[in-house]
Amino acid sequence: MSRVAIVTDSNSGITQMEAKQLGVYVMPMPFYINEELFLEDITLTQEQFYEKLTAGADIKTSAPVVGDFIELWDRLLTAYDEIIHIPMSSGLSSTCSTAQMIAQDYDGKVFVVDNQRISVTQRQSVLDAKMLADAGKSGREISEILMANKMESSIYIMLDTLYYLKKGGRITPAAAALGTLLKLKPVLQIQGEKLDAFAKARTSKQGKNIMIKQIVDDCRDRFGSEAGEGIHISMAYTHDLEPAEEFKKEVQAVFPNHDIVMQPLSLSVSCHIGPGALAVTATKAISKEEMSC
Repeated sequence: MSRVAIVTDSNSGITQMEAKQLGVYVMPMPFYINEELFLEDITLTQEQFYEKLTAGADIKTSAPVVGDFIELWDRLLTAYDEIIHIPMSSGLSSTCSTAQMIAQDYDGKVFVVDNQRISVTQRQSVLDAKMLADAGKSGREISEILMANKMESSIYIMLDTLYYLKKGGRITPAAAALGTLLKLKPVLQIQGEKLDAFAKARTSKQGKNIMIKQIVDDCRDRFGSEAGEGIHISMAYTHDLEPAEEFKKEVQAVFPNHDIVMQPLSLSVSCHIGPGALAVTATKAISKEEMSC
């Protein structure tokens, strides 16, 4: 049986401590804050990040350099036969394309899985990959299963403010001003590669209701189970835990039989949308047939 190492990056929300508990490996994502380099969960905590963000610091996302991949992969291949590397979606970062390029020099021992995930859905892919590896699947088999399921996931995110979208040039100042004046709470979605607009709510309550309804609709219409059977329901938030916990109670009431995981949203997304955001996701579970084939 091939020994397969599971690798991801900190965009998955998996901390270095949790990675050790799970038996996986996490590459820290780099950030430049006022031109100084920081590594997520190594030299930059969530609290430090939001302190700098809300103080108006100049924050730029970055990607691991070639040497980071080579150093980690070479070290792991002394103990493992193959590597599954699950980066954040190629539509959100260049990390994936860099990893795919470097993997070409590893003679089929490294499989870079571009299954269009981020945050808690990326975390679920890591858990799925570890489960498949523990079940004896090879690197190629794990990669194929994850890629076959790459579109079986939905993310909906409600923003508390338009300021950071405007600051990053993702909406015009005029649109941001109008949205602020109308006190709009935009709801964004990730269905595949990119972060896109989904709906505009006039209140937080309306925005939360929109997201819950859409998750229920996706479970029924996309994943074939209105009750959410065989579907992982997860949540994420940026910085403000108390409203996130209140929202979790609302989601839990709709999916009472689910163990809902809630994690801080990855900093690569957080720096573009700011604090106070809430997200809910649905991800179809790996089927028993895929596990046994």
